[in-house]
Amino acid sequence: MDERAALAMIGTQLPGAGDDCAVVDGQVLTTDMLHETTDFPDGTTRYTAGWRAVGASLSDVAAMGADATAAVAVYGAPTFEADALTAFVEGASEVCEAVGAEYVGGDLDGHDEFTVATTGLGRTDDPVLRSGASVGEVVCVTGTLGRSGAGLRLFERGDDERANELFRFQPRVAAGTALSGIATAMMDSSDGLARSLHQLAAASDCGMAVETPLPIDDSVGDVADGRDERLELGAFFGEDFELVCTVPEDEVERARAATPCPLTPIGTVTETRVTLDGEPLPDRGYSH
Repeated sequence: MDERAALAMIGTQLPGAGDDCAVVDGQVLTTDMLHETTDFPDGTTRYTAGWRAVGASLSDVAAMGADATAAVAVYGAPTFEADALTAFVEGASEVCEAVGAEYVGGDLDGHDEFTVATTGLGRTDDPVLRSGASVGEVVCVTGTLGRSGAGLRLFERGDDERANELFRFQPRVAAGTALSGIATAMMDSSDGLARSLHQLAAASDCGMAVETPLPIDDSVGDVADGRDERLELGAFFGEDFELVCTVPEDEVERARAATPCPLTPIGTVTETRVTLDGEPLPDRGYSH
């Protein structure tokens, strides 16, 4: 079975699962695993790998509307090299510092390929779940979409410096806490905008009607060949780690003013179906 089928099966055993983080006594926690062959293209520095791996877990914390407190990581590799380890820890530490959290260590393990498993911790008394959207609310997304897809194209072209910059995304912890108490449902877009919309719709038992233009990052225009590829990188590629949320219509301007990054309305919550410009939006995105 694929990843989605496996998660669905496990969900029948763990009915409390299904959001970006687990919630235990006011704490949120999440774990992620990234591999060299699927997550770190040739040219990815260990600094970027540390930033990106830990940032992925911090993004899940952000999606719950929680303050990030700490992160740990397991670093697995065929050999341990001083420069690579130092760079990894620097990247992991600095992405934590960027969101007011602390990188507190982890574990080392021999492995046949470079692999990182990370855990992020946060705290909130009022987590934002995926299941609170209601018909008539506005669908919004933070930041811009397609940076990771553009980064991969640049790695393929050998422009490693710019590609690494695009891969070091800013976890939206500050935006998540600003939206807490305003957003009715929220998740991060690690699997892509399209799949995130389908996941939110399923969790909230509703539909979503989204309209173009979407907030596609300028970097996508530098690597994409035409509108279809722009849409592919912006809506389906995934790994952007932006927040996708629903907000009551009369709260949109307050949400935009409170959020310390761009927050773009892209559609409305409907009773059924997930559409883009009136046409069915395929439920596909990033898969491990």
